[in-house]
Amino acid sequence: MIELKHLYKSFEDKDVLCDINAVFEKGKTNLIIGQSGSGKTVLIKNIVGLFQPTSGQILYDGRDFVKMSKRERVMIRREMGMIFQSAALFDSMSVLENVMFPLDMFSDKNEADRIRRAKFCLERVNLQGAEDKFPGEISGGMQKRVAIARAIALNPQYLFCDEPNSGLDPKTSLVIDDLIHDITQEYQMTTIINTHDMNSVMGIGENILFICDGHKEWQGSKDQIMTSTNEKLNSFIFASDLFRKVKEAQDLEQ
Repeated sequence: MIELKHLYKSFEDKDVLCDINAVFEKGKTNLIIGQSGSGKTVLIKNIVGLFQPTSGQILYDGRDFVKMSKRERVMIRREMGMIFQSAALFDSMSVLENVMFPLDMFSDKNEADRIRRAKFCLERVNLQGAEDKFPGEISGGMQKRVAIARAIALNPQYLFCDEPNSGLDPKTSLVIDDLIHDITQEYQMTTIINTHDMNSVMGIGENILFICDGHKEWQGSKDQIMTSTNEKLNSFIFASDLFRKVKEAQDLEQ
């Protein structure tokens, strides 16, 4: 579990995050949504330590990340997995070498065990047989699956995903969503996903945090989002054709 308490972040005289209080639950897909410029990217960068909060607490299972020493932060980062918007694979490395990269950097296992672990992770994302291919030889969806395999190579307790469906077609996006959701439950990770994809919200939104102008406006599940009376949230989500159609269908049933 990751908990935020009275989190503030300012750049010079501009307040970007204001008194954010939120809980991201273990074993669930926790989504951060909001308009461009709402502060959600700054929020996730604070959570992973790329930015230092102006004030407040970021608790990793009760451990305050903000107050940790540099050495303690390094240890916490070894418990994190990251999936970047662009997959961020190394073009000069094979698929297997990309997945092995964090193992080579941080694991004390011998080479045979590292290879075995990397191949297991590739099998978990249904990429067995692709070990010797290079990123330029596989599709965007396959690249994202390699990124997921790499992210779970070290058995992380915390998984962070920045727009994991960016650039993917709707069918492949669903595959990636389902894979992230299944792995989150299987490994009981605390997964946080920064997304604009309303299909993801409806598909895997077990715990959703809505940020607006740097403030927490709402938090709840994908089921609760449809009955919310929060005007800012409704204005945001019902701008999507998907949500309008779902809402219209619900109203007809009633």
